[in-house]
Amino acid sequence: MAAMTQPSTASIPHSIASKWPAQHPEQLQLYSLPTPNGVKVSILLEELGLPYEAHLVSFETNDQMSPQFLALNPNNKIPAILDPNGPDGQPLALFESGAILIYLAEKTGHFIPQDAAHRYETIQWLMWQMGGVGPMFGQLGFFHKFAGKDYEDKRPRDRYVAEARRLLAVLEQRLQGRTWIMGDDYTIADIAIFPWVRNLIGFYGAGDLVGIQDFAQVRRALDAFVARPAVVRGLVMPNRS
Repeated sequence: MAAMTQPSTASIPHSIASKWPAQHPEQLQLYSLPTPNGVKVSILLEELGLPYEAHLVSFETNDQMSPQFLALNPNNKIPAILDPNGPDGQPLALFESGAILIYLAEKTGHFIPQDAAHRYETIQWLMWQMGGVGPMFGQLGFFHKFAGKDYEDKRPRDRYVAEARRLLAVLEQRLQGRTWIMGDDYTIADIAIFPWVRNLIGFYGAGDLVGIQDFAQVRRALDAFVARPAVVRGLVMPNRS
């Protein structure tokens, strides 16, 4: 969790600290924004109870294009982390939300199965979110909520509506008879997938468009997800204020 401790006299050995100074450089540093990809990492950190310091990367001021942020993530996307206690005790800079989830889960031994078969099955569903759910739901959001809604030709929007429904049907089938993606165990697969489902029907306002009422298991699991205290905290970290 984003703990409040006395500032350390240590320093962050990275140029990003010149733009986002660390009050607690001994803690993991998170550079993010409360988007579906951004909150994946803050939710996992809250679930793990790891001390971390969160820094807001504002798209309104193009923080993601600053030289300091690009030195950490040349792909200019959030989230990114800097772990001062990485492998072999050395600092580790890491970007891509899926890679960060795997790293933190493996580092702590939590929210990822220990046996190889179930571990790779979990990663499989994480990759499913990254390769399908995120890009497709994001495109639907563009054509439904943002500039795309002004296009007279609705074929692009309808293409993503159809694909979003297909993905929701895959998720619905997977959740039949299961509490979470991997059964009784809550994992990084759930942490990756459900922020996007929440965003689709909440921020994007596309619930009716995709017929979310047709997916009872998805809605049931989403309700359980957003009720978790760590999820409640992670969804607003870093705070926009």
